[in-house]
Amino acid sequence: MSPGVTERAEQIVVELAANAALHGRVHSRDFRLGLTFDPAAGLLRITVTDARGECLPSPPAECETPLDAESGRGLFLVAALADRWGVEPYPPGGKTVRADCDCEGPNPSAS
Repeated sequence: MSPGVTERAEQIVVELAANAALHGRVHSRDFRLGLTFDPAAGLLRITVTDARGECLPSPPAECETPLDAESGRGLFLVAALADRWGVEPYPPGGKTVRADCDCEGPNPSAS
């Protein structure tokens, strides 16, 4: 995996985990972080599942965070860094936010 993909993934993990800790926490229930790398598909998938399914993230285009605010731009960063991202229900009452990073395939000239 290239350093660029690794750096993007690190920042996405930080943003999604921070959002889950701040906005998705329910007493005595934490969030779950998943990283899945599929080399055949050239895909790194980051998932963060929390217990607050009713608290869905707003699409970055709909968020009106003031320019001088100290927070509120996490999903802007996720949308900019990930090749795709989305939210799915996690029954019975949670949600999973996922972000996909396409990875470069093997270098054909290296053979």
